Amino acid sequence: QVHLGESGGALVQPGGSLRLSCVASGTISNINVMGWYRQAPGKERELVATITTNGAARYADSVKGRFTVSRDNAKNTAYLQMNNLKPEDTALYYCNLDDSWRGRNYWGQGTQVTVSS
Repeated sequence: QVHLGESGGALVQPGGSLRLSCVASGTISNINVMGWYRQAPGKERELVATITTNGAARYADSVKGRFTVSRDNAKNTAYLQMNNLKPEDTALYYCNLDDSWRGRNYWGQGTQVTVSS
């Protein structure tokens, strides 16, 4: 069984920064995709950013230029550096691991990010 543990969510003022972390534990294929999704109240869950094991990243248009996704494969950890945060970034942020080699997809419990003055 794979467990994803997120951390780093907090209350921050507009224009501030946060760094989210996601640690994956368990049996995972060497080739996988880790990603971040978010869900605001009353809205559907949406993609924020994903990154492959070889470092290829993609972002939602709404966060390009402000957020950076990265990972440490040796630690099975993904990060999301969020800069210039806006109130519309307020959401529950979920970590995702897509282990297509094993035909598995996993979600974390989520970490709350609130951007407010």
